[in-house]
Amino acid sequence: MNPIQITPENTEFVILSFEGPDLYSLAGGLGVRVTNLSYSLSEAGFKTNLFYVGDPELKGIEYRNNGNLILHRWCQWISKYHQYGVYEGEHGKLYDYNESIPPFLLDNVILPAISEGKMVVIMGEEWHTAEVMCRIHSLLTSIGLRDHAVLFWNANNTYSFEQIDWNRLQSAATITTVSRYMKQIMKQMGLNPIVVTNGIPAALLNKVDETLTARFRQTMAADLVISKIARWDRDKQWESAIEATARLKARGLRTILLARGGIEPYGNDIINQACSLGLKVHDVWTDGEDFEDYFKAVEGANSADILNIRFHCPQALLRIFYNTSDAVLANSVHEPFGLVGLEAMAAEGIVFTGGTGEDYAIPFYNSFVLETQDPAEIETYVHYISNNQVKKTQIRQAAKETASLFTWPEVIKNLLQRIEYHATKQGLLRTTLDQNKAIKHTSLLKKGIAV
Repeated sequence: MNPIQITPENTEFVILSFEGPDLYSLAGGLGVRVTNLSYSLSEAGFKTNLFYVGDPELKGIEYRNNGNLILHRWCQWISKYHQYGVYEGEHGKLYDYNESIPPFLLDNVILPAISEGKMVVIMGEEWHTAEVMCRIHSLLTSIGLRDHAVLFWNANNTYSFEQIDWNRLQSAATITTVSRYMKQIMKQMGLNPIVVTNGIPAALLNKVDETLTARFRQTMAADLVISKIARWDRDKQWESAIEATARLKARGLRTILLARGGIEPYGNDIINQACSLGLKVHDVWTDGEDFEDYFKAVEGANSADILNIRFHCPQALLRIFYNTSDAVLANSVHEPFGLVGLEAMAAEGIVFTGGTGEDYAIPFYNSFVLETQDPAEIETYVHYISNNQVKKTQIRQAAKETASLFTWPEVIKNLLQRIEYHATKQGLLRTTLDQNKAIKHTSLLKKGIAV
């Protein structure tokens, strides 16, 4: 295949999302995705505009990464009345987002980019941006500039699919998704999205500090350590994790489950279930923000079977969890991509996925893939791997090698190939003569002259 023709000299990116990099705007995996995607594109030299519902106390427009990454904090005038995060006052924000972004984007990003001979790649994320993508398509079509932009819309999950006008969206943008699992769900709806996977920052491949992991394991004072990082949700299969912990304990093995859930009320049901199985649960809190504080908090609770982690866990601490554990349970029954599993593999963790076909999971090579919701399956595999040091080492090594294929720089190579195909179909990869014509065309449009 020929070298990719899309370069920072001929392409500018726009990413549209509700979530973003501000603490105010980070509600889940979407915020992490767009933060890393936008940063990685800008790191590759592309001018990248990220529009999101930002912190009302920060600058409306902020330049990062040598000016290549431009943060556009949208809906701030509404957000100042809703201090509890991106989704508070959601409907008012969405109305403002849909109304105001298309004209702003045209005047401040699209027309200037075209005047420089560039094409514009606009990528919308999740259902909140479906309407605005349709409006951008209609606006560009009405002024004869639709073929100067490549429009992609991405589904990270099935949330609020019922609110999307799929026929309209399909005519406006190329639909993408993050995994073959999601592709199959959407094919059943009569859609055929392109798969462009999620990614992880390349820095997550750095070696985990062995001194810290050894200390943490010693602090746990357990035969087996299992970790599970997920929202309190039925789809996350917390029940199986709890029952597997009880089964391993019944074998006479001192087993600790590190549980980091969310704020969802379903967590109370899980804790009650654990108690009914005879498991001791201890809530773990700390106001500290360094490893000494974290380890001290865990050490004070290590007589329990389940440590219910109630403080914010930075990625550096989660990597210690993943690397230390005999098993990292990412065993959801509905998992569109499984970012936690991939992050754990980068830390040489032994990951147990659900049977949702994660693109990176190869059973018994770099992970364990659970085919049932029976906790006995978890119990059996954890017991097996804990007694097989050679296999444990092989899986850890293979996991990290696999994770290296899913870093954002690697994902972006795939993304650029997809974009190039659609840009070529639209005739966007032009000669210099064609670009000069585009510049003249845009100049006339700006002056209100029909062309």
